[in-house]
Amino acid sequence: MTLGELIAQAREALTTAITARQQEQDALLALRSDPDLTEDAVSARVATRDAADAEVTRRQTVLDGLLGEQAREEEIAVLSARVTPTGNRSPAYDRVGRVGVEERTYRQDKDRRGAAFERDVASAFLGDYEARDRLSRHMQEERVERGAQLEERAVGTGAFTGLVVPQYLTDMYAPAAAAKRPFADAIRGHALPAEGMTVNLSRITTATSTALQASENTAVSETNIDDTLMTFSVQTNAGQQTLSRQSIERGAGVEPVVLDDLFRRYATTLDSTLLNQATNGLTNVATAVAYTDASPTAAELYPKVIQGLSEVEAALLDMATGDNLAVMHSRRWYWMQNAMGSTWPMISQPGIVQQTLGANYATVYGNGVRGVLPNGTPVIVDNNIGTTLGAGTEDEIYLVDRQECHLWEDSNAPMYIRAEQPAAASLGVLMVVYGYFAYTHARYAHARKIAGTGLIAPTFTGV
Repeated sequence: MTLGELIAQAREALTTAITARQQEQDALLALRSDPDLTEDAVSARVATRDAADAEVTRRQTVLDGLLGEQAREEEIAVLSARVTPTGNRSPAYDRVGRVGVEERTYRQDKDRRGAAFERDVASAFLGDYEARDRLSRHMQEERVERGAQLEERAVGTGAFTGLVVPQYLTDMYAPAAAAKRPFADAIRGHALPAEGMTVNLSRITTATSTALQASENTAVSETNIDDTLMTFSVQTNAGQQTLSRQSIERGAGVEPVVLDDLFRRYATTLDSTLLNQATNGLTNVATAVAYTDASPTAAELYPKVIQGLSEVEAALLDMATGDNLAVMHSRRWYWMQNAMGSTWPMISQPGIVQQTLGANYATVYGNGVRGVLPNGTPVIVDNNIGTTLGAGTEDEIYLVDRQECHLWEDSNAPMYIRAEQPAAASLGVLMVVYGYFAYTHARYAHARKIAGTGLIAPTFTGV
């Protein structure tokens, strides 16, 4: 196999590796948009993408080596043509291999403005390997003919601002940060029914009764059971973005980036609705446990947490599952961690080391339970909780039974629509993300929230 055939084979292998790597990157971006993704799934996909990266690097190294070998062979051929043999009798004419004058890759007499060179610079940036080969040959020609000048007058990239093309690391773009859906992911999820715009539940509001029989053969207690219909609206969460066709077709990864951001906004809006919506949001259905203090401390706050949890259980009675949650803003969670103390609970709790006031699991934001309080209650950190409540700088802490906070979602939500016709006249592409959901925290009126001046913007003083 000739050197040229090896180079062609190496180019084809590199192109295949680049295509495979791009497919892995697209799959990774799509996975990150999945609201049900796990850290293990992301890690596995990143590992696959990195393996594809390594394969591209390996193939490029092989091709570069072959091109370097080819350039060296051409350089040797040019040099050999200039050598004048001395001291030996010249061989017969027909036994001498001769190299004629080879035309330069770029010739001023044929292309005075250098348009071919400029096209190849741009094409090489976009991945044209033949353009890269021509540029490589040109540099070898320059080294052969003007090597000394190139070495003596070496310059940096600053001298070629129009030719040193900036590189955009599209796989490392920085998404706009979002609070997303820590609370929504922690509560009890259900499949949304396929039809209808309301969800109806029956709640028993008048129970039966029993009592001690007054005497033999006398009537026993009887109370007619009765229920009340609870109706929850199916709501639509949606967003859109119109992109120019040029940005999609001439850009690098524009569409997946915009889609990822729409998914982030979708998750944030859903979670914020569960917490803050008028009438039905958690802040509006929870019964307040007041914590009023001009100089709040974590040690003073904790008894309010215990009070709230006791009221949650009292409201649920035998329907309490004990699967409680404390939901708070990140600033409140870190404020509680900053507190120092010399006293400990009188009653030990499962999973809590003695002489500690809770535990921090050191998980990242939005990745489930962040830690536990001194009595073992898991903590969910959610920055969709308001920080301008009450007096204007307060946040709130919510205490709920996880199993009594219900969220109905379509298993395929959020949906994605890509429509080209509505904006075809202006070369636009419309992207729409939407989904349906319903929720309730009030099947039983159990939720509690700690609120008041004791939850003003925290200062980290170690108390």
